[in-house]
Amino acid sequence: MVRLFKLKKTFKPLDFTNSGDYHFVTIWHIEAPIEAICEAIYHSLSWPQWWRDVKKVEELSPGDAFGIGSIRRYSWRGRLPYRLNFDICVIYIEPLVTIEGIASGDVEGMGRWSFTTDDTVTVVRFEWQVRTTPYWMSLLAIFARPLFKWNHDAVMQRGGEALARMLNTRLVSITHS
Repeated sequence: MVRLFKLKKTFKPLDFTNSGDYHFVTIWHIEAPIEAICEAIYHSLSWPQWWRDVKKVEELSPGDAFGIGSIRRYSWRGRLPYRLNFDICVIYIEPLVTIEGIASGDVEGMGRWSFTTDDTVTVVRFEWQVRTTPYWMSLLAIFARPLFKWNHDAVMQRGGEALARMLNTRLVSITHS
């Protein structure tokens, strides 16, 4: 039986003609059971233990028994010399299929983890539709957009590698768009 859990919460639609709006998609192919991967992604409080770009995760609100409405504060630092701090409110969970959340803070928008299997490989898709809110990032986005994308892709590359290492398995491939 599939259970769907959803919280009604919305965010402003993004305008990708605005230089501070971003849409990133990363896909990891990892030789591991979908249950193990979903468990690791769902328990983001543990991410700093295995994903070096995640500097801190704090639980601000636990949400309901399924995690809907939970709010966690994330602090990230990639290869570029700045940190991003933002909160994620979980709005939708379909176990072993998807987790969605609304971001607010240094970025605002929506993130979605999706999980499928292909034989012995779990396909993990992360979609991130956000706008930057720090003035300096929005101002520099016209020129620095390729650097911000490169930084995001590097963070996700290291995340896929770290997840595979933590699960003692292999990252088969990774793609970014």
